[in-house]
Amino acid sequence: MIYYKDETITIRSMHHNDPHIIYHEYVEQGWHPAIEIYENYYKEQERGKRGIFIAEYNHNVAGYTTLVYEATTGPFAHRGIPEIVDFNVFVKYQRKGIGSRILDIAEEAAYEISNTISISVGLHSGYGEAQRIYIKRGYIPDGTGVWYRDRQLEQYGNCCNDDELLLYLSKTLYR
Repeated sequence: MIYYKDETITIRSMHHNDPHIIYHEYVEQGWHPAIEIYENYYKEQERGKRGIFIAEYNHNVAGYTTLVYEATTGPFAHRGIPEIVDFNVFVKYQRKGIGSRILDIAEEAAYEISNTISISVGLHSGYGEAQRIYIKRGYIPDGTGVWYRDRQLEQYGNCCNDDELLLYLSKTLYR
């Protein structure tokens, strides 16, 4: 399914070969992904459990995000609130408006479920661009503080500034 198309950017659902393309794009960036994650995304899309939004830039896969139709972790779990999970634009395609377009489409899909959407973001500097994008788009912290390894971190609690140290944000959606 095609959700959006202009001269350079297309946002579409995931195709069966996309997990391999995503995997190779990450390897090219020096990351070490598990291809099973992306294969599972495709299976969940086909079963109607998750929305997958693939961005193409000039017909090349440039990024993606997934929309879990009901958050299962964090402060929004099991409250009927969709959650954006795993939002990425590959480095060579950044600063071309692709990320904003992906989020526009994911937010439109979320609005069909709820007038609120949630997202979590890592706190280390590797997530700096994502943090800035979310705040600029109107996402605000939910007030539960920092979460670590799927649990709310108590004051003075021990943690590591890794990919599992998260801040949850939400946004009210309007038409």
